[in-house]
Amino acid sequence: MASEIRDVSLWESGKRKIDWVKRNMPLLCGIEQDFERDKPFAGLKIALSVHLEAKTAYLCKVLAAGGAEMYVTGSNPLSTQDDVAAALVHDGLNVFAWYDSTDEEYHRHISKVIDAAPNIIIDDGGDLVNYIHTERPDLIKNVMGGCEETTTGIIRLKNMDRDGTLKFPMILVNDADCKHLFDNRYGTGQSVWDGINRTTNLIVAGKYVVVAGYGWCGKGVSMRAKGLGAKVIVTEVDPIKAMEAVMDGFTVMPMREAAVVGDFFVTVTGCADVIGEEAFTRMKDGAICCNAGHFDVEVNMAKLRSIAKESFLARNNIMGYTLANGNTIFVIAEGRLVNLAAGDGHPAEIMDMSFAIQALSAEYIAKNSTKLHDNETKTINVPKDIDRTVAQRKLRSWGIEIDTLTPEQQRYLGV
Repeated sequence: MASEIRDVSLWESGKRKIDWVKRNMPLLCGIEQDFERDKPFAGLKIALSVHLEAKTAYLCKVLAAGGAEMYVTGSNPLSTQDDVAAALVHDGLNVFAWYDSTDEEYHRHISKVIDAAPNIIIDDGGDLVNYIHTERPDLIKNVMGGCEETTTGIIRLKNMDRDGTLKFPMILVNDADCKHLFDNRYGTGQSVWDGINRTTNLIVAGKYVVVAGYGWCGKGVSMRAKGLGAKVIVTEVDPIKAMEAVMDGFTVMPMREAAVVGDFFVTVTGCADVIGEEAFTRMKDGAICCNAGHFDVEVNMAKLRSIAKESFLARNNIMGYTLANGNTIFVIAEGRLVNLAAGDGHPAEIMDMSFAIQALSAEYIAKNSTKLHDNETKTINVPKDIDRTVAQRKLRSWGIEIDTLTPEQQRYLGV
């Protein structure tokens, strides 16, 4: 099966990016050595749809080192880096992705990966799982199971599981402690502001930042905004999370009120229409909106385009929309994931933990597929042993030792 990428001659630039992140991903380096020795994926095909940049590429190479035949695509039309895709093709992997793909191209690339009849699926947002269930159910029999990277995908999987339509086990990687406590908080917190700052070249200090959603990602975005000197406003629908935001020192109010004062707006909810027509019409001239949730529906771009008198390219990756009231609202990266569509995504050291969870979860599926298929529930938590293994390896990579329980303490605690 021939790959579909922009230009294979870009491979050297992509290789440099992959080599750089590898130097800063010691957990995956260790797992790669283990996989090269044990070959847990020998004879298996793995389909992967994750934001296709250097850290994802190294995960693909680690899985290939374990014997997997890799079929790779992106999980967002604006997050694929063409030189990284070229580097993977140069190394013999099957890649179907390019930057700024149309909807038709994006879905064709998804279909190409599934058409390979994969045994394991690694998904980010649920597009691969959705496609094989709706378009190629004849290939479900080949699937041992899969892993889901992000909150949005888990929402989709749990809905399918509840309805009885999920036909194979999926491990919920995002729910692992070594994923969401670090990736979602510290990774999203840093990478979102990296994307905003490099794209706008504007100061954050002294401005009002409105963060929609106070889950782990929202906590990270708010914390980093505060560190940059912003006055942070949080909007929420969950009263408990709203209380957390108040006790963390942030102002909490409804979006209709926050819209009037905000300078920057960041959505991190996993929901749709979080910023809609009412908010747009109340925003001040020059307000900047962006999205850090998976799909481009949190900032309602269709509604904004419909009510705008004119739109224009204000700066690379920033569109301006002038409304009937004369105010112009700016949107970064078309409302798609700002940290990837306008940046390089999470830092390598953070993704080292997340992708270590992915790699070890995929190995767990390869070794335990029969047992997992027998489960009535098809959405599976990451085994605690994997979580603890990743945490222990990370601490060792930092040169940090911790205490261990004595036998007496274990008896006292009942563990």
